[in-house]
Amino acid sequence: MNSSTNANNQAITSPWRMSVAPMLDWTDRHCRYLHRLLSQHTLLYTEMITTGALLHGDVPRHLRFNQEEHPLALQLGGSEPADLAKAAKMGQDWGYDEINLNCGCPSERVQRGAFGACLMREADLVADGVKAMRDVVDIAVTVKHRIGIDKIETYDFVRDFVGTVADAGCNVFIVHARNAWLQGLSPKENRDIPPLRYDVVAQLKRDFPHLTIAINGGIKTDDVVQEQLQQVDGVMIGREAYHNPWWLSRWDELYFGGAPSQLTHAGVEQAMVAYMEREAREHGTHWYAIARHMLGLRHGLPGARRWRQVWSDHRLKHLPASEVAAIASTRPDGAVPE
Repeated sequence: MNSSTNANNQAITSPWRMSVAPMLDWTDRHCRYLHRLLSQHTLLYTEMITTGALLHGDVPRHLRFNQEEHPLALQLGGSEPADLAKAAKMGQDWGYDEINLNCGCPSERVQRGAFGACLMREADLVADGVKAMRDVVDIAVTVKHRIGIDKIETYDFVRDFVGTVADAGCNVFIVHARNAWLQGLSPKENRDIPPLRYDVVAQLKRDFPHLTIAINGGIKTDDVVQEQLQQVDGVMIGREAYHNPWWLSRWDELYFGGAPSQLTHAGVEQAMVAYMEREAREHGTHWYAIARHMLGLRHGLPGARRWRQVWSDHRLKHLPASEVAAIASTRPDGAVPE
């Protein structure tokens, strides 16, 4: 992961400056390919993949990615240090740039597996897992976590968690600035109901200035990103990046010192069609499985609603992607949207 320079000639040394969050059922390799078309420098994350799935399942299905996706991090779900070490080694061998441990997911399935957010109660176990992974890989090992669990809202709880895990050699923490309520809320409700407390994440950075601290949770605009980058080292964007992916097209210029984007919506769509054709040829992937990730591409543009309807119309599944694109790009009045 290369450092860059921003428009003010200030060195940008953190690859975690801007990233797209791991999102189950969303950030698969097709979604990540789209995001990489839009931003060359943004750090991308896989969906959470459990250690069990890698040790006992179809490894290529879980770990295959497009070389264009770098920089790319593999997020693991698990709690047994030995299993985490084996899975992390697999990730490095497959070519990932980072291994991230999920200590933030609140779902019941994850809780039954004794990992995710409930690991915040077991900082020593997380530290053991981090150390086990660091012993077998040369790439970064990072942790994504919440600021607390259930009704534990004291700052000491998250401070001590970070301190314990940092002592095991973890230097990068991505902090979702909400508590995870393990009882009484669904995963969806856990993304909205527990209040955001950005001040807690800023305090972590003040208390651990030598660590890289990135913030996640509810961030939807450049103004908020800029505000947070004055407090912490990086910003991770979740659902807004998925529903409004064109936002990413500005990030290289705004946050990594790149040139103004020359991308067009039509050009990105054309590149995605070429990717769909490649996927069909090489892996037998139907374009319909890929198109779902780009339905927000024309968010806010004239004709966007009809464009989405065309790309999500199951009656067109028998057509090649290029023909669907031709139908989608022409509005009923004959005009071609941007």
